[in-house]
Amino acid sequence: MAQAPKRTKRDPSDLAEASDPRRGRSAAIAADAGTLAAGAFARRGFTDPTLVLRWRDIVGAQVADIAIPVRLSESPSGATLTLKAEPGAALFLQHESRQLCARINAWAGCHLISRLRFVQGQLEERPDSPSARNPSPPPPTDPARRFIGQKELKAALLALAGWRRAD
Repeated sequence: MAQAPKRTKRDPSDLAEASDPRRGRSAAIAADAGTLAAGAFARRGFTDPTLVLRWRDIVGAQVADIAIPVRLSESPSGATLTLKAEPGAALFLQHESRQLCARINAWAGCHLISRLRFVQGQLEERPDSPSARNPSPPPPTDPARRFIGQKELKAALLALAGWRRAD
């Protein structure tokens, strides 16, 4: 016959863990992702991460393909935005720095950036956007081919089926 385990007095710290509402349950990753990302952005000087997240919309696709914001540093003379640029593009962007500063400040609605600084380096490869890939034609057995209706809608369904097969 087995004996029952001895009862011990509980430590007060154990009670605090038991009252934690998340104990024993998994939480959504998004609950902590915002806090972690805010810390990473703050270490680089971006108190508001919108500038980094909306970079392509602010400066345009051509500039966003060759340069990305790396650091924002404040000084008494104004803020300096450090951009990592492709080696051949840094010289071009240096000549366009006034226009870039004006675009960023117009987007911000205030005099946010007074100067740009460029660091040359290779940017990581971005995956191709869906519009850059070519869809494959759907097979003859695809249900989109059996659609009876408007020609434009059938063409859109066939294109969607082709994109679906390309992935």
